Amino acid sequence: MRILLWYCDKFYWTPAIKTLESAPDLVLDSVQGKYHEAVVAFIHVEPKDVLEGSSSEKKLLKNLKWLAKKWHNSPIILHSFTHLGEEKADAQAAQALLNRVEVRLKNVNYDAVQTPYGYFLDLDMQAKGHPLARIYKEF
Repeated sequence: MRILLWYCDKFYWTPAIKTLESAPDLVLDSVQGKYHEAVVAFIHVEPKDVLEGSSSEKKLLKNLKWLAKKWHNSPIILHSFTHLGEEKADAQAAQALLNRVEVRLKNVNYDAVQTPYGYFLDLDMQAKGHPLARIYKEF
């Protein structure tokens, strides 16, 4: 798994292009997300991450909670981003992993949300110039 974590003053998205046939149909101009002061995780799920016994999900959760606490329990946005490596997990398995992570974060009272899975998004983001505003991890 590869993750690029951002702390964003603002992070807005609007779905632009559907990329997975299995993704739900969205009315592209009407769906959007607007968050302020949020941890945004660009997540690249690799095939090894979805194998039984993988520790990637646990490590992802640990990193997300750590950074959210550093920024005073900020909202956490999970964004599937398959552009951080060459190997990528099966789309359904990767989405299932992200769904589990979202639920687990909510179960411990984090404000967690996913961007629409299976879509390229128009993004508008603004990030702080701070050492904890951009973190890359690979595990």
